[in-house]
Amino acid sequence: MRFWLMICLALPLVTAALHAQEQDFSKVEIKVTKVAGNIYLLQGGEGGNMAASVGEDGIVLVDDEFAPLATKIAAALKGIGITDKPVRFVINTHYHFDHTGGNLPFANQGSTIIAHDNVRTRLASGGTAGNGGSLHFDAAPADKAALPVITFDHDVSVHLNGEDVRALHYPSGHTDGDAIIFFPKANVVHMGDDYVRYGFPFIDVQAGGSVEGMIKACEGAVERLPPDVKVIPGHGELSNVAEVREYVGMLKGTSAVIAKAIRAGKTLEQMKKEKLLSAWSPKYSNDFVDADTFIETLYNSLTHRQQTPFVKHN
Repeated sequence: MRFWLMICLALPLVTAALHAQEQDFSKVEIKVTKVAGNIYLLQGGEGGNMAASVGEDGIVLVDDEFAPLATKIAAALKGIGITDKPVRFVINTHYHFDHTGGNLPFANQGSTIIAHDNVRTRLASGGTAGNGGSLHFDAAPADKAALPVITFDHDVSVHLNGEDVRALHYPSGHTDGDAIIFFPKANVVHMGDDYVRYGFPFIDVQAGGSVEGMIKACEGAVERLPPDVKVIPGHGELSNVAEVREYVGMLKGTSAVIAKAIRAGKTLEQMKKEKLLSAWSPKYSNDFVDADTFIETLYNSLTHRQQTPFVKHN
């Protein structure tokens, strides 16, 4: 299944629908892990990590993977044994289909979808996502019923299960519609894809993302968090503040190297040939975003190529 995700994201002009068809969702199992308090981590397949506040008031779900998994996700939430009440709210961390693919079935079951303004705009319009280079894919416009019905430009809070769930927008990071989700009572944060654990990250430069914004998002979130917070990344296993800081160090270090090469007038091909990210490659290069692909990402981000942002906020 990971193979199919890498292929679909790496090949040009691949639709979200085709990607979904190429995965055997019947074999996917949803893993549930208690994080802290009434906050749970749900993982399954190759979609983004989900978080859920589960209590007597109902359920707040952060991200919802793929539509064919919605029934399994709902069953896993019920299997926690706290409540039989349905998912009342779904908060999307950004617009990518591996985080919003379940919007339609959950909305059809009565869930209210919440996201940043740009998430609704990009889901409604569809278009090409990518790093401005070799990594790009197409997404068809979403069904009208899958669109967020509550949107925000800076932040929004959902008060449920004794928790003040806060979604805070950080502009131009992974995309231009990112939200980081804070669960202050439980001392948990869901970082969306501004922080991932698979290695060099995918930055959707073509949807207004940037490495500078990703750094600001991670640092801005860390400034708000206690040192013992439980960190849910967009992809990968549970993490902590120290690992987020290490990730930010990688982003800053790699950006500095590419920025220096840009100032020196080097071409993108020269940067790849000189293997400018070799110091980071052993730890961070991966099948999705290898060193050459991340050089492209940084180059396009730092030279502001291919960016099509909708909204920016301080």
